[in-house]
Amino acid sequence: MRNAEGDLIANNLLRALRTEDWAIIQPMLEEWSAPTGTLLHEPGDTVRHAYFPCGPSLISYLVVLGDGRAIETALIGREGAIGGIVSQGRLPAYARAEVQLGGSFWRMDLHDLEEAKSRSITLRFLFARYADCLMAQVFQSVACNAAHSIEQRTAKWLLAAMDRTGATDVALTQEQLASMLGVGRSYLSRVIQYLKTREVIETRRGRIGIADIDGLRTLACECNPCVSRHFDDVLKGVYPAEENGLALKESGAHQASG
Repeated sequence: MRNAEGDLIANNLLRALRTEDWAIIQPMLEEWSAPTGTLLHEPGDTVRHAYFPCGPSLISYLVVLGDGRAIETALIGREGAIGGIVSQGRLPAYARAEVQLGGSFWRMDLHDLEEAKSRSITLRFLFARYADCLMAQVFQSVACNAAHSIEQRTAKWLLAAMDRTGATDVALTQEQLASMLGVGRSYLSRVIQYLKTREVIETRRGRIGIADIDGLRTLACECNPCVSRHFDDVLKGVYPAEENGLALKESGAHQASG
C-alpha cells in the first residue's frame, strides 16, 4: 500500500487494507507529526482522532492512578492505531494516550472513520479484528504485571519497543521506564545494572540499547510471543517481524570476525 506520492505506507495496519478500502480511507487521512511526550488525550477527554504510528513512532496507553503515577497498559507502534478503533464514535477516554517516541503519524477524524466503516464491511471487520488484538495485549499486560518479575517485564518492554521501532535502542530515561512499569526508580536502577552485568543491554544518557537480543529474550517473560502469536492468528503480517534481531546478530558476528 502506497500514499499519493508512491511511498510505502509505514503503518502495518493501514498496509493490510484491501485496495478498495484504502481508496475510501486515504482521502480522510492527514499526515501529522508529534514529539516525544505529546499528550493525545487524558482520562475523560472526548476522543476526536484516530492515530496510526508510522515507522519507529510509538504511543503508550497509561492508566493514571490516584497518586499521580501513570502505569503503561499497552504500547502501540506501526502494527496498530489508537483512538476510536475499539469504540464507536467520540467517547470519553478512560486512559491517557501519550507519544512515547515522537515521529510521523497518520491522523483521522473519528467522524470520518465512522463514515468509512459504514461504507465498507471489510473495513469494519479489519478494525474489529485489530481491536481484539489490542484487547489481547491489555489482557496479557494485566497477567504480566501480576505474575512476572521486574527483570522479566523490563526485558519484555525493551524487546517490544525494538520490534515496533526497528531500532536496537530507544530514547528513554530510567525514570520514565520505572514510572511506566510502576516501580521505584532505585529498584529499576538495580534491574538495569543487572541487565548490563549480563551484557544484554547498554545505556547512554537518555537511551537504553540492546546489546544481545537472544540473551535478553532468555530473561524476558513469554508475554511478547503470546501477543505476537495472537496477532498472527487474527491479523497475519501486521505485527512487526523480527528482522531486527537478525540484523543485530549479523552485526555482532561481523564485529567478532573483524
